[in-house]
Amino acid sequence: MTGLVVLIPIALLCGLMALGVFFLARRNGQYDDLDGAAMRMLADGDED
Repeated sequence: MTGLVVLIPIALLCGLMALGVFFLARRNGQYDDLDGAAMRMLADGDED
């Protein structure tokens, strides 16, 4: 029972940190061009 007193706040803190990192990446434009990487992967690359 005493282990839960430690583990629950640690889990909540980790979840809040992950959520903060996600919103930081979203604000910095990491998810602006979702189709660009897929199109670059399909391109031949023979264009010089």
